[in-house]
Amino acid sequence: MKIALINENSQAAKNELICSTLKSVVEPKGHTVFNYGMYSADDKAQITYVQCGILAAILLNSGAADFVVTGCGTGEGAMLACNSFPGVLCGHIVDPSDGYMFAQINDGNCAAFPFAKGFGWGAELNLKYTFEQLFSGESGQGYPKERVVPEQRNKKILDEVKKITHTDMLTILKTIDQDLLKGAVSGEKFSEYFFANCKDDSIADYIKSILA
Repeated sequence: MKIALINENSQAAKNELICSTLKSVVEPKGHTVFNYGMYSADDKAQITYVQCGILAAILLNSGAADFVVTGCGTGEGAMLACNSFPGVLCGHIVDPSDGYMFAQINDGNCAAFPFAKGFGWGAELNLKYTFEQLFSGESGQGYPKERVVPEQRNKKILDEVKKITHTDMLTILKTIDQDLLKGAVSGEKFSEYFFANCKDDSIADYIKSILA
């Protein structure tokens, strides 16, 4: 699985800690982490939590990533921004039980963490344990186990509802504020990671035109 990490500007200084913790958990499981930044508060490309949502949607809808880990100060803004887009099912994840139940009950593809609120003593341990539960195995297996059938049914219903309530990603890219879009895809490593992994030529071509 290709896991993308996206940090917005207010919590960019924690990128190295978050990335190293994520890699320590998922790389032994055979997953690959692509760190899209921000890498520091001084990065030339400044990403807001709204742009985290744009970038997450581009990566997931194009197939450049299978899962996105993101967040902001509380995690709420990033979660709301991500869920504004088609093809993104983002949970607000605070602790290990959140990680496990979101994966098993909701079977989402994006997680938004609070990287400021409550991020004090032992924060790196909570982050590690939460990543362990979020990526503990095959998602969507239900919790508790006797609820697996209705939970899987409800997930499929939600997926179909989102197809109706959201327009397609390419239309969004063409109609959204183009400066906002360009800022979301101007990170230092974006082009290197995205174009090597993107599976949707139409999205790739449009992003190339934005960056040209």
